[in-house]
Amino acid sequence: MKILYKIFSTPEETADGFAEEIISLIKTTGEKKKFVSIAISGGSTPKLFFSVLADKYSGAIDWTTVKLFWVDERCVPPDDSDSNYGMTVRILLSKINLPSENIFRMRGEDDPVKEAERYSDVISNHVNHKKDVPVFDIIILGMGEDGHTASIFPGDEKLFTDRKNCNVSVHPVTGQKRITITGKVINNARSVFFLITGSNKSNIVNEIYRNSEVSRMFPAAHVRLKNGKITWFLDYESGKFIV
Repeated sequence: MKILYKIFSTPEETADGFAEEIISLIKTTGEKKKFVSIAISGGSTPKLFFSVLADKYSGAIDWTTVKLFWVDERCVPPDDSDSNYGMTVRILLSKINLPSENIFRMRGEDDPVKEAERYSDVISNHVNHKKDVPVFDIIILGMGEDGHTASIFPGDEKLFTDRKNCNVSVHPVTGQKRITITGKVINNARSVFFLITGSNKSNIVNEIYRNSEVSRMFPAAHVRLKNGKITWFLDYESGKFIV
């Protein structure tokens, strides 16, 4: 497993650098296969990335080659302000020419257990496999102030050994139910990108960077790809202790 850290001065520069990297990877992967499978996250930093991608790079790639999935979703309707899908539609999908048949959303409005099962099947049916495990070309992750990633929270590390593609989790503070892909799927990807900004995450980034004993408390530290590459895109504030 290869791990790279790329640090930029500002959140905006981080998002711009990340957009260029993703576009290059989509083009390269698209030259080798018919479709590029990408799973995306929600949150403030991905939102900035989506905005940059839509405003500056919407015509830079052939979107018909992209199959778009979600890493996780809050159990709310798509028109709810908390919906990851809804945010992506507003900021990105409404501004690019991605065919509707290439968009595979998690249905946050449905029963969480049944939706986790359905989405597991969706991934199985539309993503290539290796040894019976889905292999995403690209997975984009964020990280919360508690070190969670996807919707795998501290104390939910069992989701990294779950045999399902997707399962249900619960936010430890709000009690809100989430649907999330599991560690089995994340750690089988070809490329995983962490996109992180803000000084409130710098201590956790440093612990994970040093692979300290403390870092095992944070789900983001359990992202350890079997064969792929992990790249951390950080602004200065989030990466200031590893510069």
